[in-house]
Amino acid sequence: MTSRNNRRSNAPAIEWPTIFLAFFCYGTWLAAGLFLWPSYPLLALVVLALMAALQSSLAHEVLHGHPTRNAQLNEAFVFLPIGLVWPFRRFKTIHLRHHADERLTDPLDDPESYYKALWRHDELPAAMKFLLKINNTMIGRLILGPWLSCIGFFIDDARQVLAGDKVIRKAWLLHAIGLAVVLAVVQFSFGIPLWLYVLVPVWLGQSLISIRTFAEHQWSEHPEGRTVIVERSPLSFLFLNNNLHFVHHKSPTVAWYRLPKLFAERRDEWLRMNNGYAYPNYFALLRAYAFKAKEPIVHPVLRRTPEPGRAFKPRVRARSLNGLGSAPVPAEPPKE
Repeated sequence: MTSRNNRRSNAPAIEWPTIFLAFFCYGTWLAAGLFLWPSYPLLALVVLALMAALQSSLAHEVLHGHPTRNAQLNEAFVFLPIGLVWPFRRFKTIHLRHHADERLTDPLDDPESYYKALWRHDELPAAMKFLLKINNTMIGRLILGPWLSCIGFFIDDARQVLAGDKVIRKAWLLHAIGLAVVLAVVQFSFGIPLWLYVLVPVWLGQSLISIRTFAEHQWSEHPEGRTVIVERSPLSFLFLNNNLHFVHHKSPTVAWYRLPKLFAERRDEWLRMNNGYAYPNYFALLRAYAFKAKEPIVHPVLRRTPEPGRAFKPRVRARSLNGLGSAPVPAEPPKE
């Protein structure tokens, strides 16, 4: 397959489809609040939720070095957090660490893993174990998932800020600036109560993203078998084609609008590479796992007992003067 660096070198300096997408996302969000809300409030709330989900997908695209070759300019395209929850720079740090494919699903090394280490799970109160059990069903993930992930994330980041982490503190300060603008627009320009905005557009937007993330990864002895391909979905645009998630993991610098062609050209090869971990659509997932857990809460192999030493962290990524947001992540842990 073509190397990631070659794909990046062949990419245009400015990816106009992504720039147009950013204007579409924020423009539609504004139009829904300013013009739809006064006359069609229910429709407005749905459109706002869709744009909150789309903006989350757009932020994911940006952190991988799109749509320009300037990281600061790219960040400006998603600076206003209409989904409220995730500071962009924290999302970027966490997600790029997640791209160490050799560590996917590890409860400690993969920051986006839904598995728990056995010994940590055993220490949880019974009520939390019950919530996690519900959260491992698809319906549970759509309802509870946004709250569980956000609360856990907030608590962990607060602890690190209080411990003196200046990088995380700066990420939250920048997020707070964008958040102040968004909340002011929602409250005073749209006239939507903030509690309603949180309970419908924000919650629903996060739930829509949870459809994609529910089965993105599973444990497999082979790293290639840990990442899913969902071949077709009417939600593909909302997810910016990250339903083809294995293709994205293997080609993280390829723009969202090129992924379908990349997959179609070598469909059989992609499916062989990921050991056939694929679904025809998200409805197939829903039918199978609406009220049934797809995966266990506790990781079936890794982190069965507490281990001495620090968790693996990928080495600092290669950086360039153009500020690209992604480069290959080392698969092996650094030597102690």
